[in-house]
Amino acid sequence: MAKDLTSRAEDYSRWYNEVVQQAELADYAPVRGCMVIRPYGFALWENVKAALDRRFKATGHVNAYFPLFIPMDFMEREAEHVEGFSPELAVVTHGGGKELEEPLAVRPTSETVIGHMYAKWIQSYRDLPVLINQWANVVRWEMRPRLFLRTTEFLWQEGHTAHATREEAEREVMRMLDVYAEFAETEAAVPVIKGRKSASEKFAGAGASYTIEAMMGDGRALQSGTSHDLGQNFARAFDITFQDADGELQHCWTTSWGISTRFVGAVVMVHGDDQGLILPPKLAPTQVVIVPIWRDDDERAEVMGVVSGLKEELRTIRVEVDDREQHTPGFKFNEWELRGVPLRIEVGPRDVKNRQAVLARRDVPGREGKSAVALADVPGAVPRMLDEIQESLYRRAVAFREERTARPTSREELDKAVARGFAWAWWCGSAECEGRVKEDTSATIRCIPFEQPGGEGECIVCGGPAEEQAVFARAY
Repeated sequence: MAKDLTSRAEDYSRWYNEVVQQAELADYAPVRGCMVIRPYGFALWENVKAALDRRFKATGHVNAYFPLFIPMDFMEREAEHVEGFSPELAVVTHGGGKELEEPLAVRPTSETVIGHMYAKWIQSYRDLPVLINQWANVVRWEMRPRLFLRTTEFLWQEGHTAHATREEAEREVMRMLDVYAEFAETEAAVPVIKGRKSASEKFAGAGASYTIEAMMGDGRALQSGTSHDLGQNFARAFDITFQDADGELQHCWTTSWGISTRFVGAVVMVHGDDQGLILPPKLAPTQVVIVPIWRDDDERAEVMGVVSGLKEELRTIRVEVDDREQHTPGFKFNEWELRGVPLRIEVGPRDVKNRQAVLARRDVPGREGKSAVALADVPGAVPRMLDEIQESLYRRAVAFREERTARPTSREELDKAVARGFAWAWWCGSAECEGRVKEDTSATIRCIPFEQPGGEGECIVCGGPAEEQAVFARAY
């Protein structure tokens, strides 16, 4: 259990892998690079999915499903797109015991097949906008797999929209980036930086890519959601046209945007500690676990009577009762701490006698996180405490990010800064300067933040004039 976990300070990567497996989020599959998402991990993903799906539908999007197999010809129609994805493609060459006439790509992303369908469906400006999302799996052949963070097959959602004007498409791109940021911060308690990707880091085939970047518990960055302005690139490649109000034939303006199961990894790394997971209440599969404590049958009967009443009063909350007889209370406490349940309620004979329960917060270790609450007050105290935990996790993550963020003014300071976190620095915009930092430090430009100091500065690499600051960091 938790006592066997490697500490984060000793080996952060090993700690992460141990937590994911011991907390039963996921396990390694027989095929290298693939993972099995276990029920507890899938329940967490389902809560992520539900929170996002509500937001998508509230902004007018509808769900659909497109094929897993894509003709290779489709992948090759947009030059930058095929060049970007070729190293990651899984290709099917045989089916039904025969060699296929045309190889099929296993979906790495769906811009091409969706572009083909949009060309069939869109005829007039009256058909626009088209606002479709799909929940699906994708395959990208991964050389350095890590559970949730980088796997050959993973789950995600990908939104694909078509618009009559550039301005409308640009508004869609920014709207969905805002949806991702609001979800990350309010549901997952993960603070993010919104910004634009550099040309070398943008999505293959996009005119511009935008991202939300989060800092993990070791100071590294994780790209947590992206929104892409595809311009008319895919519309021209797949002949997605419409007749405008004047009867003229125009190409559509398209977008795509997505979040994947790597966000589960973000939740683990942003909030976890040496005892295991700490899950934000809004996403936790189990928000409250009640642990009854007894020594004999008489005590069991009276304790379980109180516990049953509490569970019923907390029915609007995701609550579980751990009444397993083969394990001690201490074992159960450690197990639920490892699994990151936000709030534990303990009820023993003494508590029954005193008409109280003991509430233990997962985010506050030891005695400081425990408080005795009158049984009559528990139904009101629990939701308030869950809200406090949610807010506390967010504040703590913000404070950690700020403590690990530097604003270097020299190359030497930049190199030191990216070794422990984020570095905001002036950048001239050249790929050469970007590449030098990556070659020397393994840090990349995570984004050019929307939040800029204004004015001008000197590029942190070459000393030339710079109009924007970029966030440099090592990343997963």
